[in-house]
Amino acid sequence: MTQPLLQAADLRGAAHLTTDAVVGLASLVEAMHARITSLPRLPGAGATASQERTPGVAGMVYGTVRGVTRVAGGSAEALLGWLAPALTAPDPHQAPRPEREAILAALNGVLGDHLATTDNPLAIAMQFRHAGRALPLERHALRSRLGCASPKVLVLLHGLCMNDLQWHRAEHDHGEALARDLGYTPVYLHYNSGLSVSTNGRILAQLMEGLYSGWPMPIERLVMIGHSMGGLVARSAIHHGALMQRGGLRWPGRVDDLVCLGTPHHGAPLERAGHGVDLLLGAAPYAAPLARLSKVRSAGINDLRHGNILKGPAGGDDADRADPVALPSGARCFAVAASLGPASGSLKARLLGDGLVPVASALGRHDEPDLGLAFEPERQAVVHDTSHLDLLSSAAVYALLRQWLG
Repeated sequence: MTQPLLQAADLRGAAHLTTDAVVGLASLVEAMHARITSLPRLPGAGATASQERTPGVAGMVYGTVRGVTRVAGGSAEALLGWLAPALTAPDPHQAPRPEREAILAALNGVLGDHLATTDNPLAIAMQFRHAGRALPLERHALRSRLGCASPKVLVLLHGLCMNDLQWHRAEHDHGEALARDLGYTPVYLHYNSGLSVSTNGRILAQLMEGLYSGWPMPIERLVMIGHSMGGLVARSAIHHGALMQRGGLRWPGRVDDLVCLGTPHHGAPLERAGHGVDLLLGAAPYAAPLARLSKVRSAGINDLRHGNILKGPAGGDDADRADPVALPSGARCFAVAASLGPASGSLKARLLGDGLVPVASALGRHDEPDLGLAFEPERQAVVHDTSHLDLLSSAAVYALLRQWLG
């Protein structure tokens, strides 16, 4: 039986959003992904509607959200009636459809805090997954689900508006490759990226303890890899987990390695510019769609603007920096930055970084030395001719992971 694109609960949740909100949010996220995955145009070259449409399956996903909302007019009854043929109950043994997961991840990234606070069924509840299916955090159940689990555990955390299935990109998955080559057992975090990083960090701190306690064998090595926002969430979880150690949490002191791929440790200036300088965003081909976020910003997006991993930026929401938090002292910490330029000194590399995150931010560097993150020189790298999303499939990035984690 084919699993439906959207389930009945999804549609009832979508009815809580206005027609314009769903259409606008879908167009926004599609435009962001279209810009990231396409070749950059010269600054100042305007984008046409067709240039902000993604092809293939992804384009169908975003078109579905807009089309359903326009045709049904935002009515729960109309939505359910229009998609009645697709509402058959999914097979619980079947992995979720990537299209549906992409829709939910996009909406959660942009509006996830609202979905959560209103108990909307579209809100993603944090869980560990493997092959797109939830992992029960109980020893015997984990052994049954994972089969040949090893004592080397690899936890992978996705970025804003994304989900765990999207670690598979261009026929490559860093987790699967490290399992094949180095004997790790990959576990993928699935979470609501629209919540604040601190909220996700605190939830993850508790969830990690459940994974640690329920693992089928003693853990010999524990590694966390975060892409983009995922690196901030990992740092936040380790930080909050360390504070909770008095309450019995054991896992924070057992993290051996933390790898951050394109993580905006000191924020994403292109997004920050969108907070009030839409003209600059319009001139940056990868960032222009973010100008649409001037009135719709999830807590997660606000945190990404500053690289914030605590409750809120110092001095309030409009402050220019987040409270500094050092790298975890007990783990080896690695940082990989991507650059669209062919070399570190190129104009494109300096202006755009990977299209979303500047190289300096991804490497934890700051103009004020006291605010910089102390990544050891041999534990940081820059990969060139690579976009933010291409970090997920880059052969050069995987070579680094294999070298560092071998």
